[in-house]
Amino acid sequence: MVVLPSLSDRSLCVLLVETDKTFSESASIDLQEAGYVPVVVSDTQKGWLQHNQLQPAMVVVDRSLTGESGIDFCRQIRQSGSCTPVLMLMATDSVDDRVVCLEAGADDYIVKPYRSETFLELVRLYLQPPTTASEQLRFGDLALDLATRQAFRRDPTRSNETARAIDLTMKEFELLKYLMMHPREVLTREQILENVWGYDFMGESNVIEVYIRYLRLKIEDEGGKRLIQTVRGVGYVLREP
Repeated sequence: MVVLPSLSDRSLCVLLVETDKTFSESASIDLQEAGYVPVVVSDTQKGWLQHNQLQPAMVVVDRSLTGESGIDFCRQIRQSGSCTPVLMLMATDSVDDRVVCLEAGADDYIVKPYRSETFLELVRLYLQPPTTASEQLRFGDLALDLATRQAFRRDPTRSNETARAIDLTMKEFELLKYLMMHPREVLTREQILENVWGYDFMGESNVIEVYIRYLRLKIEDEGGKRLIQTVRGVGYVLREP
């Protein structure tokens, strides 16, 4: 039986979609001790129902649920328009595994076996409260609101038109924020990994490329000029075309 948190608790609600009882029990205890409200379900159908009913602050889903249903569940969340942070549980840590999870819309991933400190560190990272100040970062016709974690872009050819709101996942927000804090500065892939992901990826990875592509698709929608430029062999830079 799923015990639903009260409305006042839902900003701390973490939905766990996992069939591994050992993992679920350990994670639930750690989440409760850290002040969060875990809700555990064993399949993606129940997970989808609870996601819609609870609107949790975070979703943790095992990739290995019955085939690729964990991946499909993540895609379903993103296709619904939800920007809820999604943490994917994985049994292996290959480049292909990372890219598949991220392309499905996951914000981050954690590799089994369960490690309490690593798990809680990621949860705290994604559920830290947004700043209350109405501060914005601006670059040309692009703005990033640090309180709402939303981007806005105005068409410079239509001065009377309201800026278009752009919804971002947590990791997209963090990546764009880092780029906008260092305008016109060429940032290496290593700098981006360290400052946005907070840890180093072993070996070669397409993680940054995947997220740069996501940001470009969203920011350049409706014909916006490209602002995130590729510096071949080095990294990326935010500058005017």
